[in-house]
Amino acid sequence: MLASDAPEGLKAEKATRNADRTRAQILDAATQEFAELGIAGARIERIAERAGTNKRMVYYYFNSKDDLFVAVMENTYASIRSAERELHLESQSPVDAIRTLVSFTWNYYLEHPEFIGLLNTENAHHGVHVKNSVQFQSLNMPLIETLGEVIRQGQKEKIFRSGVDPVQLYISIASLSYFYLSNKHTLGHIFSRDLTSAKAKVERLHHVLDVVLGYLVVN
Repeated sequence: MLASDAPEGLKAEKATRNADRTRAQILDAATQEFAELGIAGARIERIAERAGTNKRMVYYYFNSKDDLFVAVMENTYASIRSAERELHLESQSPVDAIRTLVSFTWNYYLEHPEFIGLLNTENAHHGVHVKNSVQFQSLNMPLIETLGEVIRQGQKEKIFRSGVDPVQLYISIASLSYFYLSNKHTLGHIFSRDLTSAKAKVERLHHVLDVVLGYLVVN
């Protein structure tokens, strides 16, 4: 059977799959471009070339470079939040849940350096793209709610201290990894230490775990 003879439903399904694939390829290409060069340095021509498409298709799906960056940020956060849900923190003991979240955050940043590049870019623009996205709060609040449940369970078991704000705690967990990795070159030169070695990375993770649990756990 020729493609032109295919039922309309199959044609529509194939067109949808092709559109989804093209959109995903553009997002992947744009993620790398923005992470490496920021918004000002990114070029739609290069994004299209990386994605194996053309400028017209990029603008067709995303309207403008700023809209494309918003989509990249939404996709990036959706990916990390999806991976965090797979940790099933609520089914672990409170201490194990915190250890899992800290280790996951550290390793995710190591495995996804583009995440740090995108955060640096967005903060340089005062978070305007995140502010203008309707998805960000719904993407990020479930993690805070889960972390809050972990904290309350730890307090109920008299393992964790009282008065812990889950938002503040998550910011601390993220920043202890983020700052180290986003500033590893300057910090390495300042302190004459190779912060990128395998040994240094293991030491940093252990330090972050000690700091976070040292704050939370009641002695």
